[in-house]
Amino acid sequence: IKLASNENPLGPSPLALAAMERTLKDLHLYPDGNAYFLKQALARKLYVETANLVLGNGSNELIEYVGHAFLHSDSEAVVSEYCFAVYPIVVALFGAKLVTVPARGFASDIPAMLRAITPRTRVIFLANPNNPTGTLVSTADVTRLLSEVPPHVLIVMDEAYVEFLADPTDCLALVRENLQPNLLLLRTFSKIFGLAGLRLGYGVAAPEIIEAFEKVRQPFNINAIAQAGALAALEDEEHIARTRATNQQGLDYLHRAFAQLGLEHVPSHANFVLVKVGDGARVFAELQRRGIITRPMASYSLPEWLRISVGTPEQNHRCVTALREVLGR
Repeated sequence: IKLASNENPLGPSPLALAAMERTLKDLHLYPDGNAYFLKQALARKLYVETANLVLGNGSNELIEYVGHAFLHSDSEAVVSEYCFAVYPIVVALFGAKLVTVPARGFASDIPAMLRAITPRTRVIFLANPNNPTGTLVSTADVTRLLSEVPPHVLIVMDEAYVEFLADPTDCLALVRENLQPNLLLLRTFSKIFGLAGLRLGYGVAAPEIIEAFEKVRQPFNINAIAQAGALAALEDEEHIARTRATNQQGLDYLHRAFAQLGLEHVPSHANFVLVKVGDGARVFAELQRRGIITRPMASYSLPEWLRISVGTPEQNHRCVTALREVLGR
C-alpha cells in the first residue's frame, strides 16, 4: 500500500471516471486551450470571475509561472523552514535568492517571515496547511501577513489541503472584492478530488496577476481528459464529503496510535501525519519490505521522521501494526 504522496485513498470520483471515459472517443481533437467550461464551473463554485482564474499542469506549473513572472537574479523569495520542496527548486531555477526563515516548532513563524522581507523581496510562499508538517497558520496570523506584506511582494498562499479544513480562513473574499491585489491562492485537484494522476491545479488572483501568468502559459497545457474529470469532480459533493470524513477518521486514528506507541508526532490539519520514528531510513526500508510505502524526511533535514499519508481504515491499521512490529513496541 502507498501512504507516501498524500493521495485520496478512495480514488477518483465515480462521476469523474465516467466523464473521462466519455472523452476517449474525441482524443484525436486538441483540448479547449482556454478550458472554458471548467473555468466557468470554478468561477461559479468560488464566486469569482473567470478573469481571476488560471489553470496549470498541477500546482507545480503554477509555481513555475510565479518564477517566470516575478523572480530574477536580483530578487529574493521568502519561505519557511520545512516548506514544500518545489518552492526552493523554482527559486533556484530563476536565479533568485532564497531566504529561509526558521520554523517555530514545526509551524511557519509569520512575524519572522515578515521581518525577512527586504526591498529585493518579490515573493513570499506560504502553504496553509503546510506540507510536510501538517501545521496550520491561524486566521490572526494570516490576516497579519496579508496586511503587512508590502504591495511589491506577491503572497503565494498554497491551499492544496484547504478542503480538509472544517473552518478555513477565507482568503477568497479578498480576491472577490479585489482587496488584496498581491495575493495568489493555489489549489489542486490532486488531494480531496482524488485526481493526482491528471496533474491539474488552479490559481485564483487579481486579473493583473492572471494576465502575467497567461503570457507564460503553454498552449493546451490542460488535456481534455483532465478537463472532463475535473468538471465532473467539482459536482460530486458526496465523494468530497466521504473523503473528508474518511480523512478525519484516519487522522484521529493515527494520532491516537502514535500517542499509544509513544511516538512524537505533529498534529495534522491535512491528510498525512509527520511522525518521529528514530532511524527514518531504516524504518522506511523495513515498512517497504512489508509492502507499505511511506515518505522519509531526510531531504527536509528531518532524518528521524516519516510522513505517513492517511489511507483507508484497513490501510491505516496495517501501517500501524507494521510500524509497531518494526519498532518493537
